[in-house]
Amino acid sequence: MTGYWVDVVAVSFFVIEWLVYAITLEHTTYGRDSLSSRMHVYREIWVRNLLNRDARMVDMQIMASLQNGTAFFASTSLIAIGGALTLLRATSDAIAVLGTLPVNLSPSPALWEIKCVGLILIFIYTFFKFAWAYRLFNYVAILFGAMPPATQRDTPEAEAHVIRTTRMFENAGQHFNRGQRAFFFALGYLGWFVSPWLLFITTAAVVIVIWRRQFVSNAWRAMES
Repeated sequence: MTGYWVDVVAVSFFVIEWLVYAITLEHTTYGRDSLSSRMHVYREIWVRNLLNRDARMVDMQIMASLQNGTAFFASTSLIAIGGALTLLRATSDAIAVLGTLPVNLSPSPALWEIKCVGLILIFIYTFFKFAWAYRLFNYVAILFGAMPPATQRDTPEAEAHVIRTTRMFENAGQHFNRGQRAFFFALGYLGWFVSPWLLFITTAAVVIVIWRRQFVSNAWRAMES
């Protein structure tokens, strides 16, 4: 087991980076300035504007496009699970291919299968996140349909409905973001199939890329007040 200490450290680094990034983005003051958090504000603005108009067909069409995008990612997750299971079944072939490289990168069959199982678990997590986000977007669509008419927009019942719809909407977006984040980290995880040292690099690269998109990208600047 001592020969695999680098693998253990690399995977631990991968998991810690994922957790720290997720916690920082979702549960800290710093994360409240992210692009995702800024978009949460506009979800509430959208719901409040929806309350002010009686014709809401365009809003339902936009919601349908959000649902379709989420369904696409959920389906992609299932395909990715199938690909990872195929990779697991092809352990001998994969090790043989790695053994032909100039630098011997072939792991033991047990380690290769552990890597495949880890990848499968990531994609299963991704599927559940996207599937739940899709369901939540369905609930949001129902809440849109149950929105009081514009003539009742100043009533306490209308305000309460806006708040509950916004919370449901934010929750759906949060689970969708978690699913996308898992996809990005799955790409970093692929580095482990080559080398644990490469996993350090690919994990750091993924964190840098998604951090830049959330905090210093052109899209983030476009949402500045």
